Amino acid sequence: EVQLVESGGGLVQAGGSLRLSCAASGFTFDGYAVGWFRQAPGKEREVVSCITYSDGSTFYAASLKGRFTISRDNAKNTVYLQMNSLKPEDTAVYYCAAELGDGGSWYRADPRYLDVWGQGTLVTVSS
Repeated sequence: EVQLVESGGGLVQAGGSLRLSCAASGFTFDGYAVGWFRQAPGKEREVVSCITYSDGSTFYAASLKGRFTISRDNAKNTVYLQMNSLKPEDTAVYYCAAELGDGGSWYRADPRYLDVWGQGTLVTVSS
């Protein structure tokens, strides 16, 4: 079964850090773009970041650049999202997702055509 297994969410104080992990199960990330969207209560799902697994090129939402860093571990078939200087407005469910290609869903900010989704992990940032 093809799955994305997420981990790393939790409760953190403003200014703190968390690292999310997204591991592939039942397939490999070769040829995929992998990354995160997030959805806060009462809001639409929004782009966070993605990485193209083949060459490591990255994309970030403009508002998150400088605080969030996406990376990959080829040996573990896992993608990470390091989140620093967290703010209460970063509180959301973070969804890992993957699609074949170079990350068009993130560039277009359109999550409707992603191939695989994770179950979501809750990040709560207290003030």
